Amino acid sequence: MTDLPDNDLPHALLTGYRNFMSGRFANESLRYKELAEQGQTPETMVIACCDSRAAPEIIFDTRPGEIFVVRNVANLVPPYAPDGEYHSTSSALEFAVQSLKVKHIVVLGHGRCGGIKAALDSESVPLSPSDFIGKWMSLVAPAAETIAANTLMTSGERQTALERISIRYSIANLRSFPCVDILEKKGRLTLHGAWFDISTGELWVMDRKTGDFIRPSGE
Repeated sequence: MTDLPDNDLPHALLTGYRNFMSGRFANESLRYKELAEQGQTPETMVIACCDSRAAPEIIFDTRPGEIFVVRNVANLVPPYAPDGEYHSTSSALEFAVQSLKVKHIVVLGHGRCGGIKAALDSESVPLSPSDFIGKWMSLVAPAAETIAANTLMTSGERQTALERISIRYSIANLRSFPCVDILEKKGRLTLHGAWFDISTGELWVMDRKTGDFIRPSGE
């Protein structure tokens, strides 16, 4: 393979790419070729946080083409808002549901989320209200204000609580999209919530009936 100029990308990325080509790509070259020729047909969409420690492809140990992933700050889903503006997460959702026809949508939250921490404690992690991040995290502002006022909980308990509540918020917002609501009611689309603990590697799955987060059997 021809060496790439080292001034185009950070050295660590180029090294990682070379390892990928000699390792995973070489081992799965036929699969990559099939995906290139036939296109992708993932059955699951994962809406995850852009936190560098919580990559869903790694957490779920998936092969190329198995999951369709969109990542944003704090893995939030905004409510349906067909206002003609730019909506990255909403457009990815629409593409996954209407074009790829995924069967499952998973909202994957995680512990120690920086966006959630900022929503709870704006003094220690200030959010700019005039640009983008402050507006984005206002999606969970009502819950954040309620939880932040609870002095009986520790800061860690408050953070975990809002991380999990925000997952339920996002699932509720998913249902505000007509394409999601219709397919779910027809039994052709299932919505899921999950929370990943970066420190321990534990995965907690949201019970779709109660909203509680539980450890999957066999864990």
